[in-house]
Amino acid sequence: MTQTRRRFLAIAASFAAVPVAARASTAAWTGIALGAEASITLDGPASRTKPALDDAIAALRQTEQMFSLFDPASDLVRLNQTGVLSRPPDEMLNILALADQVHRASGGRFDPTVQPLWQALAQVRDPSHAATLIGWDRVERTRAAIRLGDEQALTLNGIAQGFATDRVQAVLRRHGFGHTLVNIGEFAADGGPWRLGIADPEQGIVLTRSLTNGAMATSSPGALRLGAHGHILDPKGHAAHWSTVTVQAQSAALADAASTALCLASRSDIPQIKARLPGLRQITAIDAEGNIATF
Repeated sequence: MTQTRRRFLAIAASFAAVPVAARASTAAWTGIALGAEASITLDGPASRTKPALDDAIAALRQTEQMFSLFDPASDLVRLNQTGVLSRPPDEMLNILALADQVHRASGGRFDPTVQPLWQALAQVRDPSHAATLIGWDRVERTRAAIRLGDEQALTLNGIAQGFATDRVQAVLRRHGFGHTLVNIGEFAADGGPWRLGIADPEQGIVLTRSLTNGAMATSSPGALRLGAHGHILDPKGHAAHWSTVTVQAQSAALADAASTALCLASRSDIPQIKARLPGLRQITAIDAEGNIATF
């Protein structure tokens, strides 16, 4: 898959145990991560910021090596090419387990096997055959191997950014950074409150939400068009119900996957899905006319 939407990764953190006057050192990095421009800025004593920065970058690189569709050597690309990934890393099994949880809770709306359909639409090919390849129930997951059905391929773009956000936040927490806001397309906060805007592709910034010690993710089908389709594809071929959905949850990975699925859920279905995913805290849905619903 080619890069089709730019994301900006920004991480800001202050060392929790150091008075403001003692924070004389800033460690900064800019580069590319998960197919997006990236920056990390850490404030604190040099003895703390340098190792934390190194470990945060390493966590991003490890995530790319597992889940990136842009790295030809990643675990995900190799799985898609061969249909089998032997001895998958624990992180791959964990992210697929969460994908399975959201798939079941959402009535199948979250389905990583839409990747062949996504590619067909992006390449302006007849999508009819690709649509027949969708089927999460054909994916086998064991510690020995992950196996896909014939011609299947996975995308983790609706969950991997959240997973990476959680990993980087955990790294910074281990290094003693207690007031952090990590944004890798999705947000994770230690401390707060942080005021974050919710933007809709058509309406612009619609409202703000406060985030403290939690995560927030936003999905908008219309942020990228695939012909007549939004980039968030319903496995059953239905149109999205919402222009934008924002989810606050206990983890960024859960918020990421849930916001993706809930774009495809009706107003009456959202409370049921929320009840099946106890880690969800608040859901904000914006329709095509800019009307806001909170669940």
